[in-house]
Amino acid sequence: MTGKSESLRDAYGVELVARGDADPELVVLDADLSGSTRTQLFGKKYPERFFNVGVMEPTMVTMAAGMALSGRTVFASTFAIFAAGQAYNMVRQSVCYNHANVKIVATHGGLLVGGDGGTHQMLEDLALMRGLPGMTVIAPSDAPTTRAAVRAITEFQGPAYVRLTRENLPVVTDGSFALGKAAELRPGSDLTLVAVGAMVARALEVAEELHKVGVEARVLDFASIKPFDEKALLKAARETGAILTLEEHSVLTGLGALVAAATSEAYPVPVRRIGVPDLFGESGDPWLLLDRYGLSKERALEEAWELLRGRGKVN
Repeated sequence: MTGKSESLRDAYGVELVARGDADPELVVLDADLSGSTRTQLFGKKYPERFFNVGVMEPTMVTMAAGMALSGRTVFASTFAIFAAGQAYNMVRQSVCYNHANVKIVATHGGLLVGGDGGTHQMLEDLALMRGLPGMTVIAPSDAPTTRAAVRAITEFQGPAYVRLTRENLPVVTDGSFALGKAAELRPGSDLTLVAVGAMVARALEVAEELHKVGVEARVLDFASIKPFDEKALLKAARETGAILTLEEHSVLTGLGALVAAATSEAYPVPVRRIGVPDLFGESGDPWLLLDRYGLSKERALEEAWELLRGRGKVN
């Protein structure tokens, strides 16, 4: 099951300092949110390699691309709504078009931004970034995966986007993250729960409830959105016969849409998708917002039972 909760942002900040220790050519940019993104930890240790550009996210991304094309490994951080929204054109034209070695680590993604409301709850970023040629996209489910993901993206040349939450998340993995590989966190043959980010812990809770009544659900953590582990997905489709996806992202364009497309082409099985509907968010308690927008454990259990009934697994 799930362990104690830890901050993904803290994990990022500490690991970023470690990457800076190992690579003297690594530089970090921020857009006046270094306290929130935790890049201030790097700035305190390496002030000569830290650049706070102010509230100018497009400028930050353009500067990051220029530094990267001059031979630096560059990390750039701000909130997801600004990184994937405000600066999207610069991410596309300056970073991805040039295959610049820029690692964008965006915090405050999804509904869990809570009280900041719909204007700041970025729900489309994984789809926007996944659509960019050459962009690696990662959404860690916990702090250990965050640390491993930061290490992983420094090991290759090219752009990457990592989405982190504002809220602390339960530790659900041992941190053995690998690009292009889904982590099987729980075995099962009756149903597969495919989840990402904050919803991985919820998928494990659902699997535990199903286990209590004799149903074994496989849980796959797709922290690596791109590259995507289609092999693990299709193996699960063949072996369990049905898939339920869970994501704190627009259900129209996120993980569920990716899973549905991949299975329909290669091995069609029943797929049900849980994600944020075609709506903007609102201000509120972060975890209550998940329930309000259809991402509750109870809703997931209902969808799981519908899949199981459809396959004759239960009455």
